[in-house]
Amino acid sequence: MKAGCALAGHVPLLASTRGPLPECVHHGSIVVCDRQGGIVASVGDAQFLNFARSALKPLQALPFLEDDGPARMGFSSYEVALMCASHSGEAIHVRTVQGMLDRIGASGSDLQCGCHLPYFYAATGTAPPPDMERAFSALHHNCSGKHAGFLAYCRLHGHRLADYLGPDAPLQVRIRNTVLQFAATEHIEQGVDGCNAPNFALPLARLAFVYAQLATSSRPGPAALRFAMTRHPDLVSGTARVDLALSQAGAGDLVVKAGADGVQAIGVRSRGLGIAIRIADGNPRARHVVTIEVLDQLGLLPAALPPVLALHRRPPLRSLAGQQVGCLQPLFRIA
Repeated sequence: MKAGCALAGHVPLLASTRGPLPECVHHGSIVVCDRQGGIVASVGDAQFLNFARSALKPLQALPFLEDDGPARMGFSSYEVALMCASHSGEAIHVRTVQGMLDRIGASGSDLQCGCHLPYFYAATGTAPPPDMERAFSALHHNCSGKHAGFLAYCRLHGHRLADYLGPDAPLQVRIRNTVLQFAATEHIEQGVDGCNAPNFALPLARLAFVYAQLATSSRPGPAALRFAMTRHPDLVSGTARVDLALSQAGAGDLVVKAGADGVQAIGVRSRGLGIAIRIADGNPRARHVVTIEVLDQLGLLPAALPPVLALHRRPPLRSLAGQQVGCLQPLFRIA
């Protein structure tokens, strides 16, 4: 860390207990904004810059939609959903991404996202195949739909495919300007995401504002993104994952997108709200529990949760023999 580098004013959000004592404490911040950008409620630091990570994907897809890309390239809402996805590398995801590449005359070798073990295995507790190097390709990367969308934008405008991730590439400059305009901020920083694409840090309150707009805007581009994400949450996420269960529980009212290292963003159409959560240490278990708690406190979840979500509503901690030894205890009030 650079000398003098400022740290966010995060606060304790969640504690794990063992017996009568807190054992681990997860710090972070939460912001709820309205569609005008006003802060309705917050805990912690609403203004500190946080990389949006995969919660940025709808804005990374927006230039393609604004230029009528889906119609001009023959993409439906299925492909738009994949452009916003952190998918699990399931067969439907890989087929859809391959179809996108086929339609624009590109191949998997044009994707510059790299390759990783699909999320499906961790989410479902399934053992991966023994020969993983042959089983998976860049198409299985959770960001492959976003990258296929990048390539489609380049085909649409006659840009070189090989240069699509360059920070000065026309696409990436367009995305940066889109983020500045849509978030209504001049205060962002640029870095590189895990999939090699440029990513942006913006105040947490501005990320909440972005999702309030995605949930409510009548503009064609944001409305198409909202339709795709709420109509096809199985493409945006994957089997047994929290984002999918949240979207399904919201029944079209919630625009849901997680990001790596403790980011969660949600737009609430019926209330005109955007929610942004950051867990400072990036712990995914903490992100899930805090997200469920926020939505519970805001009255946005049913009393009887689907099983995937019920696992994260103030869950007990158990020993390997099944005995309860502690719990995960939220430490904040937001409503």
